Amino acid sequence: MEDEALIRMNAVDAVEDAGYVALEASSADEAIAILKRRRDIGAVFTDINMSGSRSGLELAHAIRHRWPPIHLIVTSGLAPKLGLPPRAHFILKPYDNAHVIALLHELFDGT
Repeated sequence: MEDEALIRMNAVDAVEDAGYVALEASSADEAIAILKRRRDIGAVFTDINMSGSRSGLELAHAIRHRWPPIHLIVTSGLAPKLGLPPRAHFILKPYDNAHVIALLHELFDGT
């Protein structure tokens, strides 16, 4: 989840190039709507600073509460002032796509 279209498209391309299926959301509300419709979501990668009714950090906490098995990767240019939900991973922006993909491999494949 990323509200900046170019950053979001770059992340989606990297995730798909690594062999994963990626769904896009430009707001927390859009992400929640997707999560309600789909039962096959394994991970959410979200920026903290988002436009809309809630931040990416609020989204991460909502996901951890409602869909606890989903892996969470949270990113921002600044370290979060509030705590991350349990088992969430933080990546500082600007991030390297290879770092994100390595984390996805670790979360899903144990490598």
